[in-house]
Amino acid sequence: MTNHQSSKTDASEAFVYQIRIKGHLGPWRSDWFEGLTIRLEENGDTLLAGPVDQAALYGFLRKIRDLGMPLLSLERVKSD
Repeated sequence: MTNHQSSKTDASEAFVYQIRIKGHLGPWRSDWFEGLTIRLEENGDTLLAGPVDQAALYGFLRKIRDLGMPLLSLERVKSD
């Protein structure tokens, strides 16, 4: 296995992500983001966080786009 191959991650492996979007996500959409913690912040942003595999991550990003809510940040955070 070369170094290039060993640096790839398995697409089915779940990592903890934090997704920040502009605006508050309505409670009627929380089922779209099942498995994620949804935190409505005082500044008007919504923070979605939780373990997500690659396929689910792209699905969540597609849903955010479909809602017309601006994506502010996406961060993979260290899991314990």
